[in-house]
Amino acid sequence: MKGIEIAKKLRISTSALRHYEAWGLIPKVERMANGYRNYTKEHEAYFQCIRAMYAGFGMNVIREVMPRIVNGEKLDALWIINKAQVNLHAEKETVQRTVEMLDLKEWTDFPKYRNKNSFTIGEVAKEANVSASAIRHWEKEGLIRPERQKESGFRIYSPSDIRKVLIIRTVQKVAYSLDIVREVLSGLDKKNIAQVKQIALESLQYIDNALVEQMRGIAYLHNLLDVVSNMEEQ
Repeated sequence: MKGIEIAKKLRISTSALRHYEAWGLIPKVERMANGYRNYTKEHEAYFQCIRAMYAGFGMNVIREVMPRIVNGEKLDALWIINKAQVNLHAEKETVQRTVEMLDLKEWTDFPKYRNKNSFTIGEVAKEANVSASAIRHWEKEGLIRPERQKESGFRIYSPSDIRKVLIIRTVQKVAYSLDIVREVLSGLDKKNIAQVKQIALESLQYIDNALVEQMRGIAYLHNLLDVVSNMEEQ
């Protein structure tokens, strides 16, 4: 089977097929007498799976999964897929938490959260599903200003700070630019939460769509595993 035939079916370029081959995402491709690549039905199943998984999992996950299938490490590949789905679920829970905290009426006089008045940076990072280094970066950029203990100098984060961190990471995932994050936070200081709530709700919709795409990709992955198993039995 010629590469141009597969490329046409998948609506991609033949150079994309060669990239996937160079990255080790498909089994070795034999050459015909004229030097052209001779793709098989197994190769086609790999290409179909790669394209189907891209929307829901992204190329980083694909570049972890496919070489393992090529090498016969099917369970390892499936656990990577499982981890990606767990991460997506955690992302949805975090954004939902952001929406819930936006629905609370008070902004400056924030109520107790989880029956606590203060949190460490580690606790905030866990609560917001983000790294401590990201929180320190946002503090350096002036987006959050936690208090510090007088004796130790350690940062002390309030429930209001947690709310800001949740908002920052939600907005930045959509907008990327810290300037846009600053604009949103400025609006929040004026008790205008409509913009960020809309962003959070759009993020939830994106996550739901990603779940649908992941399930579609998994269907193609199951088909690929069946094709590979049949080839092994021959």
